Amino acid sequence: MGAPGYAEDLDELLRVVRRQGSLGEVLRWLGQRIGAEAAWLGGSGTVRAATPGFPGAVLGALDGQLARLAQGRLAAATAQVGGVEVRLEAFAGREPRPVLVTVSPEELTREAAQLASRTGGLVELLGRASEADGSSRGYEQKARQVRFAVLTALMAGDTTLARRMTTGDVPPLLSAEKARVYLLHCPPADRDRLVRAYQDPSGYHGPDLMVHCPAFDEHLICPVAEDSGAGGQLGRGAVLRRLVRENAAYALGVSRPYPLDATARAYGEALHALAVARNSPQRLASYRGQPSLVHLLPGRAALAWARAYVEPLDTVPRLTRDITRLAVTFPRSAVARLLQISRNTVAAHCRRAEAALGVDLGEVRVRAALDLALSLVGAHSGSLVPADDPGDPGDAGKAVPTLEELLRTRPAREWAELLLKPLRDDERQQLYLTVRAWIEAGADAQRTAGQLGLSRNTVRAHLRAVEGLLQRDLLTTGSGIHDLVHAVRAVTGHRAQPDAEAEQRARWPGRYAGF
Repeated sequence: MGAPGYAEDLDELLRVVRRQGSLGEVLRWLGQRIGAEAAWLGGSGTVRAATPGFPGAVLGALDGQLARLAQGRLAAATAQVGGVEVRLEAFAGREPRPVLVTVSPEELTREAAQLASRTGGLVELLGRASEADGSSRGYEQKARQVRFAVLTALMAGDTTLARRMTTGDVPPLLSAEKARVYLLHCPPADRDRLVRAYQDPSGYHGPDLMVHCPAFDEHLICPVAEDSGAGGQLGRGAVLRRLVRENAAYALGVSRPYPLDATARAYGEALHALAVARNSPQRLASYRGQPSLVHLLPGRAALAWARAYVEPLDTVPRLTRDITRLAVTFPRSAVARLLQISRNTVAAHCRRAEAALGVDLGEVRVRAALDLALSLVGAHSGSLVPADDPGDPGDAGKAVPTLEELLRTRPAREWAELLLKPLRDDERQQLYLTVRAWIEAGADAQRTAGQLGLSRNTVRAHLRAVEGLLQRDLLTTGSGIHDLVHAVRAVTGHRAQPDAEAEQRARWPGRYAGF
């Protein structure tokens, strides 16, 4: 066939490659240019790609030569097989080497042989680049897993474990005295792009971390050292704020600074702040909430109630307790993604916990009570009231208080009044009524709408307004619902979970004999 010049052939070959043509397409182009059939053999001798008319039977007669080519003992060879000219050439410096095979009715011209060699060299380079790209993706995936493991250890309050996970290349964040959690809401595709853009060669993000939230595809969790950006460098917090200003689809919630072993508290604050940010024109909010109810209740009495309430969980496996702890705050589907287990497995663990406690975790007021009890036990364990503390002799024989009695204490009432104050004026009475009805309806917007004679969208609009006023997340994870449940109960005197605690006391009266 009348072929154009060698330089023009090379230009055309590069255009084929730039179009991201497959290996098969490149070989078909080569075959058409040189008047031959072609095949690309991998290092193991298997055909990776070939032109449609390639006579595979010729390879059986060339086993010895193919082996020497793959092993680096031979660079190229020609042979006559069944009346056709077969040309073989090996590429790459490492073994086993891939081989380009061309089959033509007659010997290739010098120009055609050169074009075949150039094509084989380019194909080998592309393969090497593809392997490198695959290795890079594998590295990014491993780095992502390590970052998540470090964050998990920090969320559990174990900074020592976090440092041990990063032995040899400890990120500067783990040497910081305090850190804030920045929680960025953005499209999932942007999340991947941002993590790659700011990732350094060590797999971290400079002095800080950017971690894919496994539960919510739109969330990027960014623990940022409080002194990040010192020395004239732009800190990650400033970068995140700039990204929000420049992208209308982004929102950012920021916690207060906390020691690293309190990262979980910082994350909770960032979550609440993000709910506010998503409902504000600036799409950015820092947490300005109140102290936690956990730290305001009378220590010894509150801990006595909490230990009595959660004691039945001592009879279930630790994994069940841990999964239930997550499931009272996050949707079960989110817990399943977080732990990489099925939603049915999460539900099974929750049923086991329900059976032990004698409660229904489908009831929002029960979840609020259990969340508070677990938080009290966790906050006081080994600190304010040690488990082996004999207590004040005057406490002997006192009955363990009920949650209702704890919420009637002055600190709890003052906390509740302050929390609900933005909803209690005349202009916002409808918001308060919606919150009350929503709690009674088990945090079901559709049922709430039916009770109030409103549309479901109106109920959700009211709740979004409440999120901004109270700085509590209600609709994403629902982590702010429990505070509302306790606050409403404290100011109204209504039981937050009318039957569950009474049933527990009836089933295990000895547990409530004293503290």
